[in-house]
This record gives sequence, structure tokens and C-alpha cells, in this order.
Amino acid sequence: MTEPTVLTDTHQGVWVEAAEWTGDQIGHTGASIRKRALRGGYCDGVDIVEVDNGEFSYTILPTRGMGIWRGRYHDLDVGWQAPVPGPVHPGFVNLQDRGGLGWLTGFDEVIVRCGLDSNGAPGTDVVLNNNGVPSEVELTLHGRIANTPASRVEVRIEKSEGGSRPRIIVAGVCVEAALFYPGFELHTEISTVCGSNTFTIVDTVTNLKAVNAEFELLYHCNFGPPFLEEGSRLEMPARLVAPRDARAVEGIGSYADYLGPTDGFIEQVYWYEPLATSDGNTLSLLRNARGDRGVVVRYNTKQMPCFSQWKNTASTGDGYVTGLEPGTDHPNSKTFERDQGRLLSLAPEASYVIEMTIEVHDDVAGVQAVQQEIASIQGDSPVEVHDQPLSHLSG
Repeated sequence: MTEPTVLTDTHQGVWVEAAEWTGDQIGHTGASIRKRALRGGYCDGVDIVEVDNGEFSYTILPTRGMGIWRGRYHDLDVGWQAPVPGPVHPGFVNLQDRGGLGWLTGFDEVIVRCGLDSNGAPGTDVVLNNNGVPSEVELTLHGRIANTPASRVEVRIEKSEGGSRPRIIVAGVCVEAALFYPGFELHTEISTVCGSNTFTIVDTVTNLKAVNAEFELLYHCNFGPPFLEEGSRLEMPARLVAPRDARAVEGIGSYADYLGPTDGFIEQVYWYEPLATSDGNTLSLLRNARGDRGVVVRYNTKQMPCFSQWKNTASTGDGYVTGLEPGTDHPNSKTFERDQGRLLSLAPEASYVIEMTIEVHDDVAGVQAVQQEIASIQGDSPVEVHDQPLSHLSG
């Protein structure tokens, strides 16, 4: 393994404006890593790290919580066209805007984390204030972590003497903390094997405070064309599917199927209870109508037992996109998720680890292999599809 190259370390006063690694340096033809800072407009001051493993490229956003902005596999774009001219510097995002919906003004990533203190809808929670008195606080949509810049970023390259392909690792640390406020550290490693069709995220969330802390984490994985089109379908092994609300009820008969861009479409959300292997491993596949293009989200239900499907097949200009969203809980209000017993609690200095992999296929054989894997996990178990919201899932 090469020694890590530190791109950012706020404690040591290190910030590297630009850096680049070629295929020769990495040890794989066509591979590259490039770090640069964007200038102008809403992007001004946003650091990006562009990783290309020779087949699959993607852009990491240290300034935006180490999210993944967009990717490309062969000639396939991995991401979506957002109304936002991003990536947007967090300094331009007012989370309190429009009743706590300001998060949306910076939302255009392919993968964005929601958390860590809260991950769902805006709403009111009751916490102890600095005087120990229960007080109401306003929680904003999807929490703060996506707009929290990394305090440390480094690049490593793993090379094996046995001839296996190099692995590129970009690691980062984001701290979501304040006085009289929960304190969390997110340590992430985003890695890819050169020449592969995948990248993997391994996140470790640590409670920095001396008291127990509730936390929530959801991965908002967002895809548009060419994987999303009229006739596309979400396929995954599941025990249960239920609509979030009355709007989702309208589409329950075709919850797994997608429309083309539709003017005036109002979002629909469906809750899933995934099935998994005995080790907890499972996957979700979004494939196009012909079944020759697919994007896969792999995760573990022992780490993330909940899954949400967000359908937003609006016009292209309004954001034609679907979200495949594994999480520690569902993105309802924090008070509702607490009442349902789905919030996790971390003891002082305790950590929680989550691993997720994104995988892309651009031929029928690859998509069919994933479908067979899903069918194997589903087995003979029926999918319990509810035509009305369930009280323990929708709040």
C-alpha cells in the first residue's frame, strides 16, 4: 500500500488545492485520480475528488459530507439531472428555508447521506437544553451531514505483489457536533478495484460525547436515465411493501414499475421490509425496460434493516429521478421513529459500521445474473403488498 496522501487536514492546517495521479502511478492503464477546487456560482469553493478506475468513474464531494456527486460506467451516466446547478457549497444552503426543506436547494448527488442526528422529514423534537430543561427544537429535512465539510481527506492506493488489480481508496472524516448538541464523527472509506464495475462505501459513525446518543443514517441513492425510463422496474427481495400515504396508495398496483417523465407528477414513497441471506446481505436492482442496463445497491440488513423507494418521475426539468434508500430506519419524523423503536443508540465512544456497494451493468447477461441472485434470496416467500399505509411504518 502506498503512503496516504493527505489532501485536507484542518487540525494540521493542510489543504491541497490540486493533485493528480496517473495510470502509471496507480498501476492500471486508464485509471486516474484528480483533486481540484471548483470556482464560480453555487459551486464556488467546493472540493471534488474525481476517481476513475479505468472502467467506472465517480466524483466525491468532501465539501458536501463526502457524498458522491455523479458517476459514469463506460458510456452510461450514473446520476440524475437535478434542477440545482450543483454541486452546491453548503454556505449557500439554508436548512431552515421553506419550513425546514432547505436541504433540497443543495440536493443533486447520486449518493447523499441523510443523518446523523436525524434523517427524515422536518418536524419538532424535544431535547434537554443547556439548563437541563426539556425544550422543543426544529429538525430539518434529512439532517445536517450532507452539508458538513470533511475535516480530513486522504488518498491511498493498495497494490498487491500477487498481480491483482490496484484498489483506490479515498477516506474522509466529517464531524457533526456542537456544544449542548449530540456529537458524531463520520469516518468514510470509498474504494474501488481498478477495472471493476463497483465502488464500495464503508462508514463508521462514532459517538463523541460522554452520554448515549440516538442516531439515524439513510443513504439516498438517486438514479435517472438511462436506468430510469418508461418501463423501468425496481427488483429486490422483500417480505413486505406498503405505501407511505394516500398519494402512494394511488400507485400501489404498479409500485415497482416506472413512468417516463410526467408533467406535474407528485412523489410517491413505498416502505419495504427486505429479505436477505443468512448473513444479512441483500440488494436492490433498478433496471431499464429492455433489461440490458441496471444499477445495483448492495447492503446488509443487519446494519440497515429498512428500505424506502422514492418515485419522482416528474418532467426532466423538475427532476426525473428515483431513490433507492437503505437506512437504519425509515425517513419519517424522528419522534415517530423513536416511538416505533427504530432509532439506534450509541454509547459514549461507541461506533456503528455500515457497508454499501454500488454496481453497474450494461448488458443483458449482467442484469440477468443480478435478477437470479434476487430470485434466490426471495425463494418461495411471497411479497406481502399492502394497499393502505401501515400504522407502524407511516407517521
